[in-house]
Amino acid sequence: MALSCYINALKVPSAEFGEKLACLTLSQRVWFTHDSSPVKLASVPADEYFSNPAKLMPPFQDPDIYRDILDALPIGISVLDLTRRIVFWSNGSERITGYSRIEVLGHLCTDNILLHCNEISCAMCTQNCPLSNALHDAVPSEAVNFIHHKAGYRTQVHSWVIPLRDKHGLIIGAVQTFEGESAVHNADQNDRSMKEHGWLDDVTGLPNQAIMQSHLQESLGTFTTLHVPFGIVCVEVNDLPQFRSKYGQGAARSLLQVLGRTLRNTVNASDAVGTWNEAQFLAILSGCSEEALHAISGRIFRMLSSVSIKWWGEDLSVAVSVGCARALPGDAIESILQRAHEVLQASQPTARPARTASAAGINSPQRS
Repeated sequence: MALSCYINALKVPSAEFGEKLACLTLSQRVWFTHDSSPVKLASVPADEYFSNPAKLMPPFQDPDIYRDILDALPIGISVLDLTRRIVFWSNGSERITGYSRIEVLGHLCTDNILLHCNEISCAMCTQNCPLSNALHDAVPSEAVNFIHHKAGYRTQVHSWVIPLRDKHGLIIGAVQTFEGESAVHNADQNDRSMKEHGWLDDVTGLPNQAIMQSHLQESLGTFTTLHVPFGIVCVEVNDLPQFRSKYGQGAARSLLQVLGRTLRNTVNASDAVGTWNEAQFLAILSGCSEEALHAISGRIFRMLSSVSIKWWGEDLSVAVSVGCARALPGDAIESILQRAHEVLQASQPTARPARTASAAGINSPQRS
């Protein structure tokens, strides 16, 4: 390991390098490599040595450089103590979650900041918490889950939790790293072109009905000729006119944007997601089995039901209804949409308890 040494004008024997004597002035900074050969790195005026000796600290012995390295990484990094209190929050964490250091440092991870969800449950902080499991079992853990972004929407992250030990081998906390998955779920590279052509919804920025109808027609054609299965999921925002009347157009627009982005982040990047009308979204899921379609539909319901926005100090949310249908031989756009809307109508508030209970019991299998 390379060692850095600063030596004054006197001849000072260096015990680290045997009989080698160094006779250098304070204006010289020398880095001794593993073979004891000196290499000059930089010159520092002698008067600066006494006025600011920190400037002469070897670069990798300065603890601040490691914070800079962690902050420069594109992933999020947080460190928590044994009580699960956040003691470090990197720049990547701020970018991925929207929460600044001042908002999270000193808080417990259970303080309803990120509100972790997986594909089955939105109660990960109290049930099956990866952080608690890593601290309890003393082994690293890995998970793909959804966090609640400060802007209100759900975004998918790939996270790792690693127990931290002191020099005696005792666990003193854990480091959690997470990588945002939302970058791969952005609608299209040519969003600007689509907007110029009027193919994006003005409120959500998602593809509008005309584009979604084109995607649906294309999927039906592929299903007919190549027998590639697919399904659709219709989402309706319940009582949107009443919400707009009570809280205003701005709150309604903000909520629709958050719902649209959460829906986009909840499904695969290859799936088409857009608006169907003012209060409805449509997702076209390619390569979907019947079982997977119902599982994904249930996941969409849970993710969108957990969405809320901050509006004048108040948390606002709405109920959603979800319906799905799988493509069948001889289907047209009208027939597959009709079946999905029939399921959607059955999931309206009067029938929701049975609907949510069914969805909660389905795991998310791989698509066929």
